[in-house]
Amino acid sequence: MVGLVVPKTRDKSRPKHMDLLEYQGKELFARHGLPVPDGAHAATIDEAVAAADGLGYPVAVKAQVLIGGRGKAGGIKIAADADRADDHAGDIIGMDIFGPHGEGPFKVHELWVEAGSDIVSEFYASVILDRSAKKLLLILSRMGGMDVEAIAESDPDALVKQHVDPLNGIDLEAAKAMTVKAEIPEAARDQVAAILVQLVDVAQAEDATLIEINPLIVNAAGEVVALDSKTTIDDNSLYRHPEYEELSDDADQDPQEKMAKEKGLTYVKLDGDIGILGNGAGLCMSTLDVVAQAGGAPANFLDAGGGSKADAVIAALEVITSDTKVKAILFNIFGGITRCDEVAKGIIEAVSQMGITMPIVVRLDGTNSVEGLRLLAEAGLDNLHNEATMLGAAKRVVELAAE
Repeated sequence: MVGLVVPKTRDKSRPKHMDLLEYQGKELFARHGLPVPDGAHAATIDEAVAAADGLGYPVAVKAQVLIGGRGKAGGIKIAADADRADDHAGDIIGMDIFGPHGEGPFKVHELWVEAGSDIVSEFYASVILDRSAKKLLLILSRMGGMDVEAIAESDPDALVKQHVDPLNGIDLEAAKAMTVKAEIPEAARDQVAAILVQLVDVAQAEDATLIEINPLIVNAAGEVVALDSKTTIDDNSLYRHPEYEELSDDADQDPQEKMAKEKGLTYVKLDGDIGILGNGAGLCMSTLDVVAQAGGAPANFLDAGGGSKADAVIAALEVITSDTKVKAILFNIFGGITRCDEVAKGIIEAVSQMGITMPIVVRLDGTNSVEGLRLLAEAGLDNLHNEATMLGAAKRVVELAAE
């Protein structure tokens, strides 16, 4: 049996979700009343030093990139005075950070300068969308400051989990029970429980699929504070949150995904060399599977949508061919509201205008497919190859990509 080809989202892009930088997440927390350390955003060395002077020393100078493991990579440094703040900001801005599993590099373009914290205890708290249960899942652990995967492996009982009623949320009593089960020190339980309730409120209000605080600390004053922030917003909800559009940072976004977004196309970058275009998400996913079954590696998921016109086809080809790894392209179109003749016109026009020479395998079926195939045949383009079935098209494109 052929395994399902799942589009792998890349941490440095936002194809399906909007990942907030740490400082953006903390500003979100602050708006909802969650306790966070004082801090300031900086895009230059001078801004970082000015922020540090304003906060008072010591401060943490923190790289703002969409990946974990910044501390181990040298992206978080403590400055005891202005000279150290200047040095650290200069070292961090412009550096490349790789993730704990080799992801990246992620170039640092901005910083978060934060007031120093005297850490007494570290906990872990998060709320995540559990799609199988169709509910938010609240997670708490007394073991903060380490990867949740490591906690689950070394001491799974240290992770206390509680599904959240989508209508009623979680009350303070239930949150307090979680702190007891997680063995949170008694003096901190009331504050931690209140933060758990707030986390759920924030996730529901902001349509977040993930909010993670690691670590959630107790400082020397006995205050429980969110020392880090990892927040993911569901892209499907952005029409309800126009304020997030200005937070979008395209500096590390994949160029094809950025181009596709600008053209209104549903596109996910993959690791292969065969460009895929279909109309409808289900058909696209099936096409990925069949190409994999035929021994190929899809370079992308691109759904041109139902009713695709010639201009949409041209836009899609512009995105696919901009990926230098692509060696061949497969069109898999089933015409319902999509007219196959319009798709054919788009292919012919794009190939002619853009000078595309790589092989393009086309499978057209459904509305006006006979007319579409006639147009393709009469165009006389040497790099176009028609196939009657999806499997036949997949096998042909894999062969052509290997030549």
